[in-house]
Amino acid sequence: MNLSRYSPLLASLCLFLLSAGPALAQQLSEAEIRSEIIGKRIYLAAPLGGEFPLNYLRSGEVNGDGEALGLGAFIQPRDTGRWWIEAGRLCQQFQTWYDGQPLCFVLSWTGPDSVTWVGDNGETGTARIEG
Repeated sequence: MNLSRYSPLLASLCLFLLSAGPALAQQLSEAEIRSEIIGKRIYLAAPLGGEFPLNYLRSGEVNGDGEALGLGAFIQPRDTGRWWIEAGRLCQQFQTWYDGQPLCFVLSWTGPDSVTWVGDNGETGTARIEG
């Protein structure tokens, strides 16, 4: 099979994918965190299936409830804390989760209503933003 006749098409496709990739993986700015995350419910994808909801309230409070995922056997299933933005990262500190220690996350777009997150502790995951 002669692939040379497909070379221009393949080259164009590669250029398109390379140019589109960074736009989708672009880190959220502080303004985007405030407009796209704050005031909404975010669903973290759970490793064994399901979603874990977190609510980032405009008052600076964050709360979560993992009871539907059966987390009560492992951790306190519900917790509340506070959120803030620092150096372009979304930070949060819960009363008991993460032993009450603050943790910050870099958020990057993966789609129009989804992000990946990377925590200061090295943990990573994906999340869906409720519309």
